[in-house]
Amino acid sequence: MYFYDWTIILILPGLLLGLWAQIKVKSAYAKYGKIGTSRGVTAEDICRDMLSKGAKMPVSVEPIPGNLTDNFDPRSNTLRLSQGVYGSASIAAVGIAAHECGHALQQSDEYKPLLMRNAIVPVVKFGSMAYFPIFLIGLLASWEPLLYAGIICFAGTLVFSLITLPVEFNASKRALGMLRSGGYMTEEELGGVHSVLTAAAMTYVAAAISSLLQLLRLLLIANRRR
Repeated sequence: MYFYDWTIILILPGLLLGLWAQIKVKSAYAKYGKIGTSRGVTAEDICRDMLSKGAKMPVSVEPIPGNLTDNFDPRSNTLRLSQGVYGSASIAAVGIAAHECGHALQQSDEYKPLLMRNAIVPVVKFGSMAYFPIFLIGLLASWEPLLYAGIICFAGTLVFSLITLPVEFNASKRALGMLRSGGYMTEEELGGVHSVLTAAAMTYVAAAISSLLQLLRLLLIANRRR
């Protein structure tokens, strides 16, 4: 079967990189999640202060269950902080919260890569679910139009991953800038934030590489079938 030939090795580097990135994130979070900031202000309070000074629209801040489930919802302008972040004053918690504030300020400033990513989310969701059955039917039926329709559907995942990179790196840059200019942390503490956010950014790099390798694999399978 074509899905289990030698091309399967193409996706292994992406899987290994993703695993390594997850380990780095958990390691950085575990390390800096135990170290409190010198000011002792919680991530929630710093978030509210940052948003009151920088956001051009009202943004609500609320807790959300789970671990590292922090996110900013542009549809409702809601910034959600996970249980381990919301009321914590650790370096890791403040850094993660500031990163999500960075996303909120991107929305406020109409940062183009973020708007592009938000706009293609429905298409990417459909493509990520539909590509495999479409591609598989095309493969079994030896029908090229369906094969390449499946590939095009999956290509949206790669586009989404590539657009996500500048969005995430910019949010981290904004986070570090706000923490520094606001005097929320010392330079040494900012070094810890940088370590946490850099580790988190690698998960998005790994996702982009994985999508690229999977797309290459699909193209090779389609070309061999042809």
